[in-house]
Amino acid sequence: MTARIGVITFPGTLDDVDAARAVTVAGGEAVSLWHGDADLKGVDAVIVPGGFSYGDYLRCGAIAKFAPVMDEVIAAADKGMPVLGICNGFQILCEAGLLPGALTRNEGLHFVCRDQWLRVESTTTAWTTRYEPGAEILIPLKSGEGRYVASEETLAELGGDGRIVFTYAGDNPNGSALDIAGISSADGRVMGLMPHPEHAVEALTGPSDDGLGIFYSALDAVLAAV
Repeated sequence: MTARIGVITFPGTLDDVDAARAVTVAGGEAVSLWHGDADLKGVDAVIVPGGFSYGDYLRCGAIAKFAPVMDEVIAAADKGMPVLGICNGFQILCEAGLLPGALTRNEGLHFVCRDQWLRVESTTTAWTTRYEPGAEILIPLKSGEGRYVASEETLAELGGDGRIVFTYAGDNPNGSALDIAGISSADGRVMGLMPHPEHAVEALTGPSDDGLGIFYSALDAVLAAV
């Protein structure tokens, strides 16, 4: 069996092709999903990729959460389907209520574009089982609104429940609370990540192939559920 991973395209999305390629490199079947269709085409997992959905008018992800496809994603996530939001996708998942908190303007108000070291804090999510706890991976980061914020209560809950999945290793590039780069839902099936693992699946074209573990992990999770 080959896991079928859906990749959503919104107007303004620019990393959907890269995300689909990452799925293929990992050995899965990438399935294109359109924002205006309330249809997940029977996929086993969903990736909400990066870009500037609907031009990032209002707040990043604030319009995308109303797309017909997102109603289906929310319903599927509630039933346990693995869902990954990358960069703008992370913002969309927060706006849609699948993840807590919000992503705001970077500290210093500058767009950050660089290769970033991350520390793997949790290996129990559907997207991180291929990593060792405490491993450091090199992943590209490119965002202007990547500063994760949440209430003190939410931050304490995320930390206490092991839902902080990735943190920035070394210096914090955007001022995120607790150095947070990625978090998960309570069941570990939904994950949001600000840096871009789809740009680090081959050492020839990226700073590393460290991002590949995220896509391998998802394929493992899908096949384990069969």
